Amino acid sequence: MSKNNILKIGKDLIDTGESFVIAKVVDTNGSTPRKKGACLLMRGNGTRYGTVGGGKLEAEVERIALETFKTRQSKLYRFRLKPEDQQGLDMRCGGDADVFVEYVDAAKTETFIEEFGVKSTVLIFGAGHVGQALEPVLRFIGFSTTVIDDRAEYASSERFPEADRVRVIESFEDAYEDIKTDENSYIVIMTRGHSYDYTVLKQSLRRKVAYIGMIGSRNKVADTKKRLIEDGFSQEELDKVYSPIGLPIFAETPEEIAVSVAAEMIKVRAGHGER
Repeated sequence: MSKNNILKIGKDLIDTGESFVIAKVVDTNGSTPRKKGACLLMRGNGTRYGTVGGGKLEAEVERIALETFKTRQSKLYRFRLKPEDQQGLDMRCGGDADVFVEYVDAAKTETFIEEFGVKSTVLIFGAGHVGQALEPVLRFIGFSTTVIDDRAEYASSERFPEADRVRVIESFEDAYEDIKTDENSYIVIMTRGHSYDYTVLKQSLRRKVAYIGMIGSRNKVADTKKRLIEDGFSQEELDKVYSPIGLPIFAETPEEIAVSVAAEMIKVRAGHGER
């Protein structure tokens, strides 16, 4: 279950006046079952949503969560997962995990909303067939989605009814007008033409982002990168771009390409990107 879905459950419980406990992995070191950001929500009756890693770690966090309903005390717990560590959990991962367990009072929810209201944002430049197939997949796995195109008939609420934001811009020359990016921003470039992809990529390279991916054949990608080198960009900057975009699963249809791209973005978000 994605962090976004857990957030929705938490908000629904708050709306009904039900308090709950949420456990979040806030830091990891070495090999661990789940990475930073993984979370588990528990209701007072013991019903659980999400996971912090499974096995003995999960069982211990669940025990602590149930105890937290009694104490109502939020606390950071440090788990050592090396099997040789006698005070650890004797798991085979070999790393460490810090888990913050928080009691969320339905009457005092400011901290929960502030902390868990932040999601990674993906900007999809291009509202064509592939963009239309990709947006719901990314939303389902916990991204906040913004679709951007210069064609109103494509970038519309009819084609993207559940996207967080759909923007029609005057020109890709000003692709980022009124848009801010940060280390939680993911950029997907799949416009209707090579020249537009080049224009958006050129603007994207100097922004603070977590990921930039551009669709296209290897020849097209090589040509685009050659033009950007001539524009003064370094090879190091260009090497950060995931292009051709997506994991190599021999995808052909828009839906298959969407799966490929989403899988690559999950890999990057989990801290296993190759760039």
